[in-house]
Amino acid sequence: MNNRLLSVKEDDLYSGYNDYNPLFDCKELDNDASFQEVIKSSQRKRVHLQPINGHTADSTTGGRPLSSSSGCRTPMPSSSSRPTTTTVQPSGAARPMSAISAAGYTSSPTRGPPFDPLGQSRGPAPPLEEKKDNTPEEKIKLLEKNVNDLISESCVAQSTGNSQLALEKAREAGRKERALVRQREQTENAEQINVDLTYVVLLNLANQYENNEMYPEALNSYGEIVNNKMFTNGGRLRVNMANIWVKQKNYPQAIKYYRMALDHISDGYKEMRIKIMQNIGTVFVLQGQYSDAVASFEHIMSNSANVRTGYNLVLCYYAIHNPDGMKNAFHKLLAVPLHVQHEDKYIAANDDIKSNMLMEVIKNDKLHQMEKALKARAEKYVLTSAKLIAPAIETSFAAGFDWCVDLVKNSPYVELANDLQLKKAMTFFGQMYFDQAMKILKEVAKQESRVKSAAANNLSSLFILEKDYKQAEHYADLAMNADRYNPGAFVCKGNTEFVKQDYDKAAEFFKEALRNDSSCTEALRNLGLTYKKLNRLDDALDCFLKLHAILRDSAEVMYQLADIYELLEDPHQAVEWLMQVISVVPNDPKALAKLGDLHDLEGDKMQALYYYCESFRLFPCNVEVIEWLAAYYVQTQLYEKAIHYFDRAILMQPSEVRWQLMVASCHRRSGDSQKALETYKEIHRKFPEDAQCLRFLVRLCQCLGRQEGHDYASKLKKVEKMKELREQLFLQRAKADREGSTRSKRTDAADLTADSVPKGERAVVPVMSLPASGEPYESCGSSEELDASYVDPLGPLADQPRTGAKKRLDDDVFAGEDLGDELLPE
Repeated sequence: MNNRLLSVKEDDLYSGYNDYNPLFDCKELDNDASFQEVIKSSQRKRVHLQPINGHTADSTTGGRPLSSSSGCRTPMPSSSSRPTTTTVQPSGAARPMSAISAAGYTSSPTRGPPFDPLGQSRGPAPPLEEKKDNTPEEKIKLLEKNVNDLISESCVAQSTGNSQLALEKAREAGRKERALVRQREQTENAEQINVDLTYVVLLNLANQYENNEMYPEALNSYGEIVNNKMFTNGGRLRVNMANIWVKQKNYPQAIKYYRMALDHISDGYKEMRIKIMQNIGTVFVLQGQYSDAVASFEHIMSNSANVRTGYNLVLCYYAIHNPDGMKNAFHKLLAVPLHVQHEDKYIAANDDIKSNMLMEVIKNDKLHQMEKALKARAEKYVLTSAKLIAPAIETSFAAGFDWCVDLVKNSPYVELANDLQLKKAMTFFGQMYFDQAMKILKEVAKQESRVKSAAANNLSSLFILEKDYKQAEHYADLAMNADRYNPGAFVCKGNTEFVKQDYDKAAEFFKEALRNDSSCTEALRNLGLTYKKLNRLDDALDCFLKLHAILRDSAEVMYQLADIYELLEDPHQAVEWLMQVISVVPNDPKALAKLGDLHDLEGDKMQALYYYCESFRLFPCNVEVIEWLAAYYVQTQLYEKAIHYFDRAILMQPSEVRWQLMVASCHRRSGDSQKALETYKEIHRKFPEDAQCLRFLVRLCQCLGRQEGHDYASKLKKVEKMKELREQLFLQRAKADREGSTRSKRTDAADLTADSVPKGERAVVPVMSLPASGEPYESCGSSEELDASYVDPLGPLADQPRTGAKKRLDDDVFAGEDLGDELLPE
């Protein structure tokens, strides 16, 4: 321990590196006067140095050559026979005196080239020689570049949808490529012809011909590639040629080329061979050769099964009526793996924020969308196949559907079992088996499945059709609770509120349906009709304008717009929309009648007559149209034409006496009193208690001098007396009801009435009152006096101004297929 030296302070490893001798400090040399004087004196001495025999004279020798140690001033022969170390080399540079020469230093007596390692003293480099473009090789390269550019431009034009420009560029590329080949042959460079470029030019030209539907030219271009032995894989393009033959509906030729392409492709390209086999099967289907198609599809299902081929196999077996084949094909369709991962992988399993954000991103990425599309297509094929084969594989439709449901429950498509049950119920509904359909729907509605809301919605729609609104409301509530985002459920709920005339609440449900699905046309239409009921015509107009933007060719929407404009007192816009209705449905009698009504309101009788006549021609059973036409001809005093329309009204309403009175009045006005009398007698025979007919009979009999007028007069008095008794009885009953009379008093009054009224005269007749003047049937006057004294049935019809009020198209919320949601889901 005594020999060990312990340092209290640790030594600095890097100390001393910045310490240097002050003599080596060169920063102050410029200010050192003695050093500067030495430099100047050394420069003056160098001026006197002269080269002597290849040596440089030193200032100490005085310019004399150095002598040897013996005093001899000339070199020794031996020494003169070898070159000295300072002799000049043939290259002009002196060999260094030592093995190591300083950079840029030479001991040559003559000055060599200055130190210039970067060659700056040589001046700028000479300009590059210009490349000559007129050489054959340069021309060939430039032409090849132009061909490639034209092919690229053709492909870009085709991708933008400009097929014509793409074809022009492809043709120009073909012309320049042929010029390129000729130029290579002329320069004797035929072995350097670019075969790949020729292949690309011909293939692009054929594709552009095909895109422009120039099929013969496309086949020729494909043929040049196929028949050329230089293109080793050109035989595959026979598939393209076969596709063109399919477009031209030359199916035998298409199958021939498909098989030639299949022979050309080796077994290593399994996927391509499967696709060609699928095309062959599809062409057999187009030809109607279902047995050959079955062979192709069976081969595919045994080697590389896919959903589309399995679906086509089911269809082919269905076409040849093979129940066992349909069952086997349906088995194979259900056994096809989808290779789609479960939806649970998109559910975050923890509360990690980064993990949740990642899940939100991949939920809607293209891969997930592709998986959902694949799964939706497979489910569609399964549902369609089951619905198709169910009636054909068993003795009854129900048994066939049950077989399909049992098979689906044991397959990867177990979720589709309830969908099949719903399809089964809708099929029963389409076949008018409502009880079976409702039974199945009730069973599905009780289960917790994704179709529970749809089943309850359909049940609500069915109960609305049956006018059982209480059950309809119950199932609408069930559908809403099962799926709050089902717009059909809210539509059904709104329909039930509309029936209860709670229009404000109905409008709220329709709005909620639109918030869930803005394209729900049923909700939008029903909301517009609800606003009409609430007299909110501007809001109703807005709804139907939006609906028209969705359903451009809907005549019903256009008619509703016309009706709203009429209610807004804008007949011009109403006529414009009705004209659009006529352009869509030119044979709609109600729209034509509505047009006639609007023109009648505007005073255009001729246009109104035209549209009313067209409406009558298409539908001669509209009483309002008949009434207008008859009134028009009465006003124009064309009574024979008016009688024609009144006869049509009698056929429509034989129990309505006023039409027959109008016919008799037309005969009377036309001057045919005898015909009028016979008509009135016929009316009296059918309606013996009609007082108006009796008045005219009395009047005409007096005018014509008939004695039977007294009989009609006595009948008229009885009828009037009976009318008075009925009026008194009516007053007594009203008074008894007000006083709270007992049931016995009402029975006595009924018996009194039965005793006072003659048998056979108990029919209720219209309450008519005679004019205040004297008995008109006691004196005979002219026809003008008769028209003035009596109530002529043609009077109100001919003289009363038209109001334009016609029965509109059905404004009921539940008209047609717009009831709630669709009963037959797609």
